[in-house]
Amino acid sequence: MNKIVVVDYGMGNLRSVAQALRHVAPEADVKISGELADIQSADRLVLPGQGAMRDCMRCLRESGLQDAVAEFTRSKPLLGVCVGEQLLFDWSEEGDVQAMGLLPGKVVRFQLDGLTQEDGSRFKVPQMGWNRVRQTLSHPLWNGIDDNSYFYFVHSYYAEPADPSHTAGETVYGQPFASVVAKDNIFATQFHPEKSAAAGLQLYKNFAHWNP
Repeated sequence: MNKIVVVDYGMGNLRSVAQALRHVAPEADVKISGELADIQSADRLVLPGQGAMRDCMRCLRESGLQDAVAEFTRSKPLLGVCVGEQLLFDWSEEGDVQAMGLLPGKVVRFQLDGLTQEDGSRFKVPQMGWNRVRQTLSHPLWNGIDDNSYFYFVHSYYAEPADPSHTAGETVYGQPFASVVAKDNIFATQFHPEKSAAAGLQLYKNFAHWNP
């Protein structure tokens, strides 16, 4: 059976992620767990994350799961969501935190002072709401999702991949930034698929059947 584990390390919107996965992949065994044995025996992992980067990284470290998640990505698919995406990089400006280092690059804060939107209003940080994602890389997780579809964002920081070829989706909020990244068995989104209506559910469905 297809076993999908949503990693519970104390940070993240776990129930809504699991609920979305169960909806699109009813045949799968979807489980929320922070148990090492569950993670090691999973076929797919989802690494969510909400809140401050320093807290997320500390909780992941203290849970004893950091190494297990890293090892998992060597042979099986992982989906990072929101701060779960940011954790995959080398370093974050938020709290000057060393992260997991699975993807080369850093996480930085929006610098939008003085910039105005088309309606004349100033850009606000965090970005909160719907925005388009332009698909910059052909990938199985984009199957059935129109280019420039809208997804739901809530974030003040974003990833800057050191290798541009790892950018799978780009969004513009005052400036273009990598809103989706992909490398080998890893696919990760700055937006929340579980809050992104049909496009987000399709992405979860694609992940549930992705065999890189």
